[in-house]
Amino acid sequence: MEKKEVKGWLYLLPAALFLGVFLVYPLIDVLIYSLEEGYNFASQTYFGVGLYNYSYVLHDPYFLQALKNTFILVIITVPLSTGIALLISLGLVSIQKLRDLYHTLFFLPYVTNTLAVGLVFMILFKKTPYSDGMINLLLNMVGISSVDFIDGPYWAKMFVLCFYTIWVVMPFKILILTSALASVNPLYYSAAKVDGTSRFRTFVKITLPMISPSLFYLIITGFIGAFKAYSDAVALFGTDLNAAGMNTMVGYVYDMLYGNSGGYPSYASAAAMILFMIVLTITCINLLVSKKYVHY
Repeated sequence: MEKKEVKGWLYLLPAALFLGVFLVYPLIDVLIYSLEEGYNFASQTYFGVGLYNYSYVLHDPYFLQALKNTFILVIITVPLSTGIALLISLGLVSIQKLRDLYHTLFFLPYVTNTLAVGLVFMILFKKTPYSDGMINLLLNMVGISSVDFIDGPYWAKMFVLCFYTIWVVMPFKILILTSALASVNPLYYSAAKVDGTSRFRTFVKITLPMISPSLFYLIITGFIGAFKAYSDAVALFGTDLNAAGMNTMVGYVYDMLYGNSGGYPSYASAAAMILFMIVLTITCINLLVSKKYVHY
């Protein structure tokens, strides 16, 4: 091995050690826990090794509900938040006056505590004996009857959760896309204008390919972040998410460890491994698709 290669590996050693201790080892440990059947948390013993924990989790109605909620959240929030952020970013790039002010306003939710934002959303949407909430008052003004978005039907609670999630992740996506749009070489637009290219075709043929790496990054991180959603649901519906029917996969893992039904690390580990495999599969699919549509 050449001296330069040794030097390069020495530079990578701290990062490799960090990843090994805080990523690889915990992942292996969780995998081992997930295969230990009848694990007793107090005595640290188990009576067998197999796939029973996975079978239990996959037949648990609470896990199935959490899986359903998570997939709905991912399918709705990732495309919508990315698309809306792209539209807002295009608007911010095109304006000249007060651009910095608008950038600051759109970025404010990102630096605000998520639980505080969730409390505000709960107040806006919650229906109480004394008030129907601001959102219901607006609905009543256009002739729509009040809806209990926090303790009411499932679709209403899912709507609030998706709305809140989109609101929370939007500032970061706007920041990334605004920077990507600003970095596009204006000569491309000048050439397209000389050729008489329409704005839509310019957007499709120039803007989208040029910012495709940033879009791909946001889609990947958006999927991963949505699958890891938990604090969003807690901020809106409290800690007993199973009772509200709004638990997520991460919430299920937490409940199996520390919740009212906690003390079952094997079940929690099995659920965590299922979540890991889902996220890994979707990430690999995105990576394969990116080879065709992402231009570096």
